[in-house]
Amino acid sequence: MIYENRYLIKEYKSTIIHKKGALSMNELQQVQRQNNSLDVVRTLDFNIFERFINYLDASPKTVETYKKALRQFFNYIGVHGIRQPQREDVLAFRDDLKASGLKPTTVQNYITATRIFFKWTEQEGLYPNIAEHVKGAKLDKNHKKDYLTSRQAKEVLANVETDTEEGLRNYAILSLMVTGGLRTIEVSRADVGDLRTVGENTVLFVQGKGREEKTEYIKISAPVEKAIRTYLKARDLTTEEQPLFTSTSNNSRGKRITTRTVSAIVKNALKNAGYDSARLTAHSLRHTAITLALLAGREITEVQQFARHANLNTTMIYNHALDQAKNGCSDAITNAIF
Repeated sequence: MIYENRYLIKEYKSTIIHKKGALSMNELQQVQRQNNSLDVVRTLDFNIFERFINYLDASPKTVETYKKALRQFFNYIGVHGIRQPQREDVLAFRDDLKASGLKPTTVQNYITATRIFFKWTEQEGLYPNIAEHVKGAKLDKNHKKDYLTSRQAKEVLANVETDTEEGLRNYAILSLMVTGGLRTIEVSRADVGDLRTVGENTVLFVQGKGREEKTEYIKISAPVEKAIRTYLKARDLTTEEQPLFTSTSNNSRGKRITTRTVSAIVKNALKNAGYDSARLTAHSLRHTAITLALLAGREITEVQQFARHANLNTTMIYNHALDQAKNGCSDAITNAIF
């Protein structure tokens, strides 16, 4: 398997021993990189894996996806006897995933995980970034989850019971997500102290996707702020260091809410309002916020900033879907025929 690299180690040792004279700095760095390359392939054990998982600081669902992706990759290079994987091996791995019949989104996720892993190994001085700029599968522009209309969003909120602390919390979370376009991980990571005032606006600082600090913020509208403040008032001894949203279950009461719980809250609220579909998930609330902003006529760059998309092309996917939905060709043809 991939951990058996004894002959390569001997080869590098031989290179160092038989090198005449002192090694230059560049040569030493090259040898170090070579040894590191061996180390990461030979010792991709739980220690390195756990270090990478801790570095991710991601939701349990994302962590599980990355684990599956990397198991697949290292199984692939092991089966093919690849001891020092290179860029072409990552490309071959991607093609193998496609050929296996996996969904394009799954292939995309697996390649993204591989890219991020090797970006990290290079940062840590463990192995070169052999997956840089490797693209995944081509995705359908309409692969995003469904979104709610403004009327449907109102119905979802109206069906939330708010006569308990749990109900107040759920209403606050749903209001925040559907108006601010928050991801589940951003809701989970939010602290009470992240709710601040900037100028005349109440804002919530969030730790966005791929961010190490809470440098971005979203504006909180008056109804949403009221919902959050009402919920916090129902909680006991709230301090700025505490999580903004906490668990109400007996086993973990008062602890930070998990992304899984946030997803369950959204899914249950959707079901209670009569919207039980596999294409409606917690991410649908983010999709809804972005779509409603575009429908309201906001500029695409303004929506990009609101959504905290690093790439404008990501925002354009939503715009493209709306253009298709508003296309009147089918209606015109129907009127002409019938």
